[in-house]
Amino acid sequence: MTPPGSPGPPVTSLERRAARNLATTTKTAPRSASTTPRWLLRELPWKALEAGTYRVNRRRRRPVRDGLVVFDRTGPEPRVVPAGLARLLPLAGFAGGAELDSLAAVFEPSEVDAGSLLAEQGTPVETFVLIERGTVTRSETGDFGVPAVTALLGPGEQIGADLLTRADARWAFTARAQTRCRLLTAPAVRVRELLDTAPALREHLAAAPPGGRVNKHGESEIALASGHSGETTLPAGFADYDPAPVEYDLTLAQTRLRVHTRVADLYGEPMDQTREQVRLVVEALREQQERDLVAHPECGLLANVDAAQRVPARTGPPTPADLDELLSRRRSTAFFLAHPRAIAAFRRCCTAAGLYPGQTRGHTAWRGVPILPSDKIPVGADGATSILALRTGADDGGVVGLRPAELPDQLEPGLSLRREGIDHSAVITYQLSAYHGVAVLVPDALGVLDCVEVGR
Repeated sequence: MTPPGSPGPPVTSLERRAARNLATTTKTAPRSASTTPRWLLRELPWKALEAGTYRVNRRRRRPVRDGLVVFDRTGPEPRVVPAGLARLLPLAGFAGGAELDSLAAVFEPSEVDAGSLLAEQGTPVETFVLIERGTVTRSETGDFGVPAVTALLGPGEQIGADLLTRADARWAFTARAQTRCRLLTAPAVRVRELLDTAPALREHLAAAPPGGRVNKHGESEIALASGHSGETTLPAGFADYDPAPVEYDLTLAQTRLRVHTRVADLYGEPMDQTREQVRLVVEALREQQERDLVAHPECGLLANVDAAQRVPARTGPPTPADLDELLSRRRSTAFFLAHPRAIAAFRRCCTAAGLYPGQTRGHTAWRGVPILPSDKIPVGADGATSILALRTGADDGGVVGLRPAELPDQLEPGLSLRREGIDHSAVITYQLSAYHGVAVLVPDALGVLDCVEVGR
């Protein structure tokens, strides 16, 4: 053994460190840790647009259920956004801002524990309740005398709005807090006092709703005859169109890439520096594109889910029963889209229940529907996220992606690369623009499981 500090054995061949000075290294193309599979961009069918706006024509609809009330959570306690009360059926179309402000001021925040009784079937309605956080079950006693859960209510939904139209209203169901809930409640006495001093609101509530029979989607029923015989006079009717159809405008993500001419001229082998720079910037644009399609506050999927297609998680973690409820809201669900942590939480729930989720195309699946991962779905500071369910395709009235049919200087579909020129510092500038959008052709094509907890 050679003592420490003493010279080693004599070198009789060229050392590796010296040999590397004459060797050619094998290099990889530059990689980015932020690049993901972008399953949504892969699985969406894309519609090529000749213009920047996509108009979706539907049959005329009338609201048949309440929308979701909006809350202001910026202060120490949540408050009702007055304009959001107009999403409730009794207040739909009411434009009295002062009266809505007064009604919103009546609600006071409170918290209840899981299992608390909020309403009992057959008793007088004494409170108007808005759910700000948590889940509430609504049950009714059926023909067999056993209470059956008929609805699961989540944030933004209400019970007790009958107070606005009927002074003698009674609960038609029993409501209990499924989880710990934060509520905003208005006593019946204060609601009636407000109505006594708000004649415009009182007249609006007393007005008869629009006439005509509608189906469960709020569309006017088309008169039909069936099962008849002989010379029966056939009913006549027509399918009315929505006078204000939904329009989806293409949005975009842009950036400018700068490459020095010296780098482009002298360091282009074995890999073209400009091409590699463009590739990495395009990857970033595509990541932003999927992020916009999922979570953009105006045009993203999460912001465009119909109120009837929002399902709150029963107890927090995403259980098989929750995904079954989400599946039951639409036909031909193509795939779920969930944050990887939500998928892990779902697998834990399956394990706890002794169930084994399937596999489809290498992905976790439930009832044969793949659950595709996407880290673009936000997870809140409280560990709450959402799971989307989509039916896709224009022919099936589903969700479609939108992009231009053709662009000047197009590099890829929906993405252009334009050279701006060389400045006085010998730097070449390129402008990259990615245009994209997403459209929901029929409201039930898109659903979401809300309030999904991934931390337990």
